[in-house]
Amino acid sequence: MPQQQTTAPVPDFSGLWIPLVTPFRDGAVDHAALAALTRRLAADGVAGFVVCGSTGEAAALDEAEQLASLDTVQAAAGGLPVVMGLSGYHLGKTTAWVRKLSERPLAGLLVPAPHYIRPSQAGLLEWFRAIADASTVPVLIYDIPYRTGATLSRETLLALAAHPRIQGIKDCGGDMAKTRALIADGRLQVLSGEDHQIFSTVAEGGVGAIAASGHVQTKRFVQVLRLLADNRVAEARAEWQPLQPLIEMLFAESNPGPVKALLAHVGAMRDELRSPMTRASDGLRERLVALDARLSRP
Repeated sequence: MPQQQTTAPVPDFSGLWIPLVTPFRDGAVDHAALAALTRRLAADGVAGFVVCGSTGEAAALDEAEQLASLDTVQAAAGGLPVVMGLSGYHLGKTTAWVRKLSERPLAGLLVPAPHYIRPSQAGLLEWFRAIADASTVPVLIYDIPYRTGATLSRETLLALAAHPRIQGIKDCGGDMAKTRALIADGRLQVLSGEDHQIFSTVAEGGVGAIAASGHVQTKRFVQVLRLLADNRVAEARAEWQPLQPLIEMLFAESNPGPVKALLAHVGAMRDELRSPMTRASDGLRERLVALDARLSRP
């Protein structure tokens, strides 16, 4: 009898994913606060988590702290999928880290272009293909030129979509024509990475969002995406419009300062960041607290 072939299930990155902040207490990672935050967000209906993204201040965490944070989130996530962020510009060191991370039960890796060195499009193709070759888990491209200094062209992204392990993109590219082209191509799952573009990206066919704003008013963000998935656009818009001033305010100063200020106000963690990141200003914190209170009223 012929042997039955099995194929790996296609990963699904749809819905609201939270790029988790990293709580600190007296300079150390506050794992109790991180676990409690993860459990609360899971109960609020998020699709999954990203650990050690830019919102998580990953650049200020050493490798041991990153792995410990990943362990904490996976233990608290209640079975929800977890994606690990990474960054770098030394290809050999980055692929070695990818191989180490691939030993973990991850849903994927979130990978930006190499920062600072600004390679050509050919160099970007080599970078992402080498990382995808080294990985045993799906890869999500993190297209964020204002952090990396490298712009991924439409042609480069479509070429990378042919790699079997490159499955999606966190889209912070700021080019809606490119976003539409990727959605129309259909090979990459497109997730909005710019919080103010969540509605437009998903309404045009994107599958979801990786959104720092979703740490607060989480159920409302989840509801917006569910309504859009059901093609209930008018209802989704009614839920979305009150969130826009909150999103604008949460990014009025460097992320994750404003998000952490609001989470600290409700007792979820200390209002503490690692230098050179700084706490939100007192004035912004007061405005955020007042706006969040208004949004929370029935």
